[in-house]
Amino acid sequence: MTTSHYIAGRWVEGLGSDCITVNDPSLGQPFAELMAASVAQVDQAVAAAREALPAWKQVSASARARYLRGFADQLGQRREALIALQMRNNGKPRHEAEIDLDDAVATFVYYADLAEQLPQKNCDVPLAAPGFTARTRLEPVGVVGLIVPWNFPLVTSAWKLAPALAAGCTVVLKPSEVTPLIEQAYGQIAETLGLPAGVLNIVNGKAETGAALSSHSGLDKLSFTGSNSVGSQVMRSAAAQCRPVTLELGGKSAIVVFDDCDVDQAVEWIVAGFTWNAGQMCSATSRLLVQEGIADALLPRLQQALEQLRVGNPSSAEVDMGPLTSQAQWLKVASYFATAREEGLRCLAGGKALDREGWFVSPTLYTDVPVDSRLWTEEIFGPVLCARRFSTEAQAIAEANDSRFGLVATVCSADLERAERVADALEVGHVWINSVQAVFVETSWGGNKGSGIGRGLGPWGLSGYLSVKHVTRCLG
Repeated sequence: MTTSHYIAGRWVEGLGSDCITVNDPSLGQPFAELMAASVAQVDQAVAAAREALPAWKQVSASARARYLRGFADQLGQRREALIALQMRNNGKPRHEAEIDLDDAVATFVYYADLAEQLPQKNCDVPLAAPGFTARTRLEPVGVVGLIVPWNFPLVTSAWKLAPALAAGCTVVLKPSEVTPLIEQAYGQIAETLGLPAGVLNIVNGKAETGAALSSHSGLDKLSFTGSNSVGSQVMRSAAAQCRPVTLELGGKSAIVVFDDCDVDQAVEWIVAGFTWNAGQMCSATSRLLVQEGIADALLPRLQQALEQLRVGNPSSAEVDMGPLTSQAQWLKVASYFATAREEGLRCLAGGKALDREGWFVSPTLYTDVPVDSRLWTEEIFGPVLCARRFSTEAQAIAEANDSRFGLVATVCSADLERAERVADALEVGHVWINSVQAVFVETSWGGNKGSGIGRGLGPWGLSGYLSVKHVTRCLG
């Protein structure tokens, strides 16, 4: 695959020095290679977006909405191929890959609707002072760089790309080098729809490509989803340009289970919260706080559920959990298993890599984990759950909030007044009550503390790509 970059409306060969190897994590084997974009090609992509911006800004909101609906329709037409690629390159079970595709489609439809409402946002502003009129005008931020991760390709890019295009921005998208193939669909769809050249550009590469994009003086905004270590580098690059950023970073989220819960229902919510996508989620609720009155009944039932979880190759069997997406992540999770042994943590389930081809690990449960354990405080990005008991509501809130992260949380209780009260007290960006992690495009996404800056999804996602201009006129 040589023509792997979409720049100024054309597919071009990568001229960078890095060769990107694309792997099937269920087998631990490569199945494609492509050459990274060079720094000069990143320059070309930004220049193409800059050149396309004036005309794209003038395209009517209704016309932009038609393009967005076209993306949604075309994703649907490519449904089976994209699901198969998610399964092969990410190791996602089919039911997870299907939800990813549906999520991306819904995102483009939602922002098409919001794009059509944008003209109504340009309105007169009442003034207390006589002799003046004022009006508000919403304008696109400009050329934006979008850097997306490997755990939810296609989805995270839709969450960024759809609102950016709806706002009238032009885009340079950099997918992860771990999963570079599925975002190619967006370039193919742009061609099919006749999206003006330069409005969407896609450059693939490793750290060199990402650094070239994040530090580029031709960008007006950066939106990054990924690790805190890389996010801090992106933020430093943005600071040098005094450029706005949106960052969606890591998490070490809590799930709080009170003793009035149905045990089987609580187990379902707990398991889904840390084994979906093999735990490779910034939102994984990997810290379990369980009230003392239910702990002795819940923990053995949770252990049993994890031992019964079907782990395997999504292409060869119906499975509940697939492999970790990369060998690097597999080695990282294995290192935490070693740390748990060094710390003497009590392991009720899992705690090991599986002895088979591919990058599989067992879903894992540690109990009575100290608050100073690395496994309690650090983001593992794998199917590893650490549990602690609590006695009072106040203790649960304090321990849930005792984290440098603040992305999400889940509260499980039959007492809905208490559940709502605890949800309001948690220092996070999104809380689920008595639910799996259902994410809707209409709600916001983002976190507090070290989990990032800004919000995606909902109207907040669109506003992140709009600038506000006020025009004040003297009537005298």
